[in-house]
Amino acid sequence: MRQTFVEWARQTINTSFWAGAYYRQQRNKGSSHQAAVRALAFKWIRILFRCWQTRTPYNESTYLNALKRRGSPLLKQLGAAT
Repeated sequence: MRQTFVEWARQTINTSFWAGAYYRQQRNKGSSHQAAVRALAFKWIRILFRCWQTRTPYNESTYLNALKRRGSPLLKQLGAAT
């Protein structure tokens, strides 16, 4: 199952704004491609588990707003926290 999440996370890099930004952030820190994708998969697992717990569908804009509210360095780094 872990490999399935890793493969799926790799596909989200080009389709999800924050996932692509997170992947690039990890690569800029010096992580290998595989390590960056595994870190992204771990993030997705936490998000999806929370959606499952609260029985709410995933919504990218809701997640981006949560990152903005928390002052995420990911959004600040990209200049998207305006």
